[in-house]
Amino acid sequence: MEPLASKIRPKNLKEFVGQEHLVAKDKPLFNAIAEKHLFSFILWGPPGVGKTTLAQIYANALNAELHQLSAVSAGKDDIRQLVESPNLLSKPILLFLDEIHRFNKAQQDFLLPYVESGKLTLIGTTTENPSFEVIPALLSRCRVFTLNELSDKEMEKIITRTGKKLDKKAREWLISMANGDARQAISMIENTAKLYDKVSIESLKETLQNKFLRYDKRGEEHYNTISAFIKSMRASQGDAAMYYLARMLDAGEDPKFIARRMVIFASEDVGLAVPTALVVANAVFRAVETIGLPEASINLAHGVAYLSQCKKNRSANDAIKEAQEDVKKFGNLPIPMKIRNAPTKLMKDLGYGEGYEKYTKEDLLPEKLKKKKYLK
Repeated sequence: MEPLASKIRPKNLKEFVGQEHLVAKDKPLFNAIAEKHLFSFILWGPPGVGKTTLAQIYANALNAELHQLSAVSAGKDDIRQLVESPNLLSKPILLFLDEIHRFNKAQQDFLLPYVESGKLTLIGTTTENPSFEVIPALLSRCRVFTLNELSDKEMEKIITRTGKKLDKKAREWLISMANGDARQAISMIENTAKLYDKVSIESLKETLQNKFLRYDKRGEEHYNTISAFIKSMRASQGDAAMYYLARMLDAGEDPKFIARRMVIFASEDVGLAVPTALVVANAVFRAVETIGLPEASINLAHGVAYLSQCKKNRSANDAIKEAQEDVKKFGNLPIPMKIRNAPTKLMKDLGYGEGYEKYTKEDLLPEKLKKKKYLK
């Protein structure tokens, strides 16, 4: 039986919801589709925001032959078989490679000459920063389009399209739970409708707890587990963190995804309490990159045990967030004359750098923010 998400998938840009910065009139993907411009690109964004749908709309508009592969399970043989297809010259061949960040360097190197020669036009999708996950040579031959989480209004439109009746409370709860992920919202509605007569806030919550929903590296359980993992380390509960680490590894989670979150955690939560935690977390990430599974699980466990036991200090994280809010609120406030750069005589004559002392205790913040404390 065809999944609901597939049934209601938009067939063209008029039906597509969201990503106006890419698909609105005169925007990059709108123009590419309207002009039937054939080129390789990567769609980078969170789960359930329309990456697969955009690839299909693009392929249909260009009357191209779309071959969908998942980098989790595909390999060199799949690419070789595709380029040796007897239909290769009949129409453009688009390779839609889902989770391209899961292709290792050797696999990406193998793919590169086919993209360079134009035998294949690549559409890659990724939830991870392609700058870190795609080899430079391949990345340089692709445009990168960044997709955003869907807004509440956009989610409302997609929920309406499912044709299922939800009252206001159920809709609001579902939108909040899905967190901008349309696929998750549609799946929740579909699964709830299979289990219950009515899609209500109560039946949605019951479905969420039901084992009917299995671990999905792009869905709800993925984010629940990484959240539990981070919060366990934050609470210095190493045993809980180790359990959630094991659970993610058992589910096939990308170890680099886990290690990257640990690097963030080292600065965000441990911070100034143990500054060298960032060094350890980076070493774990590097070890995961060079060693790989299954042995890299030991490196991850080492890092988890260490970070869990570290004292915690979020002052640097809180400070930069508060400072960023002031930048948004006040804009570029005038910098005090004493600490302005004075590379020319005219600037010196205007008072730039005048009275500057290297180790002054004078407040060097802009006038409007004098005595403001970010580091507390």
